[in-house]
This record gives sequence, C-alpha cells and structure tokens, in this order.
Amino acid sequence: MIKILRERFRQGYRTSPFPKEEPVLSKRFRGLPRLDTALCKTDCNACVEGCPTGAFTRQNGKTILDLGRCLFCADCAACPHGALSFSGDYRLAAGNRQDLHFTGDTTTLAKALEEKTLAMFGRSLKLRVVSAGGCNACEADVNVLGTLVFDLARFGINFVAAPRHADGMLLTGPVSENMRAAVLSTWEAIPDPKIVIATGSCAIDGGPYINSPEINNGVDKLLPVDLYIPGCPPHPYTILDGLLRILDMRG
Repeated sequence: MIKILRERFRQGYRTSPFPKEEPVLSKRFRGLPRLDTALCKTDCNACVEGCPTGAFTRQNGKTILDLGRCLFCADCAACPHGALSFSGDYRLAAGNRQDLHFTGDTTTLAKALEEKTLAMFGRSLKLRVVSAGGCNACEADVNVLGTLVFDLARFGINFVAAPRHADGMLLTGPVSENMRAAVLSTWEAIPDPKIVIATGSCAIDGGPYINSPEINNGVDKLLPVDLYIPGCPPHPYTILDGLLRILDMRG
C-alpha cells in the first residue's frame, strides 16, 4: 500500500487542464485542413478525383471540402499546386451539416443548445453510446474520455447503460442495416427532450462505406442530429470540445 501511495504522489495530478488551457497535440495530428483556394487551378480536379469518399466538389471554380465526409487520410495533401495541407486545429464540431462544408475560410463551430434544453442538460448530460456498425476506432476514442486524463464526468457528462436513463444518444458507425432497428429503438426509448450526436465520418455520412447498400450513410438520414463531430476517428479533444460547446462551457 505504501508503494502505491508513493507512486501516486510521484505521478502527481494527471487530468488535463482543458478547456482552461489548450491541449498539446502530436505534430503528426491532422486537424482542420488548410485550403488555399488562391492556388487552385480552374482546370485541376486532382482533389476531386483522388478523394476516396468524394469529399471534394468544385462549384463555379471554387473548391469545397465536406469535413463530414473527410477521412483526414491526407491523400489530398499531394495536391500538385500545394493548395492543401493539414493544421493542428482539433476544433471541428458543428451544429449543422451545412457548416461542415469548408471553403478555406473560418469554420462555424457548434453553438450552445437552445436555452430551454440547455437549462435541463447544462449541468448533467447522460448519453447512451450506440455503435452502429463502426470499426471500433471512434468507439475507442469515446471510451478514452472516461480515463483520468480527460475525466469527462467532471463536466457533468456521463455515459449510461440504459437509454431510459439517457438525455441523448452518441452514435458511431455508418448505421448498418443490421443496426437500423436497434438505433431507432434506442431513440424511442430515450425520454423527451433528447439529442443526437453523430461522432466520426461514418456516423455523419457513411465514411469509407459511403453509398454501400448495407448502410444508411449516417444517422441524420434517420434521426435529427444536434451535433456533428468529424474525424476518422475524431480525436478525444475534438469530441470533448464539441460536447462542451453545446453545453456552453467553451466560451
């Protein structure tokens, strides 16, 4: 016991000071893309043709990147004109699907829930996590939020085992046909008012499985979504940032 206590004192306080202080992330981390449209050539479609999920479109000579479809695989970083690269900005969560359409300007991040809902969930938010056919990468980063480094419960946010005890659903995966009924049943079991959080590119728009006949291309094809968290998988800080934003804890 004495050895355990000594080791505990040696390790000190391990919980991240986030959000009071910005996190220190690996230099290899791929966050919000840098898109310099001034370098894009009107006759170049390299990013459109090379993206495995069709996240890029060209409209009236303008390049648009759908962050909800983006896998952050960096294939687009091979742009022959150097118009694309990745920053270390982990802040990606949005409240509307349209806000994930990125043109290189500033992004519109998620805002707090409406006043009535925020009054109910602002100090205690219980979420039922549903894995709807994902690869377990998003699920792993969601689980990490329960460790002492992130300590999700200090913000009043907890994951619960039963939907009847939940205020909302945090969903990962593209919603496979085999999980469709389970997702809808979980939604029905959660009492009103309730929210849905789409976590990861699969939950937003199908991810690498997009347009497969065995999936539903994300949860918003079935249910109204209150928070979209992009990434494949999203970093735990990206998830946490989004959750704190809808609870008006990010300023």
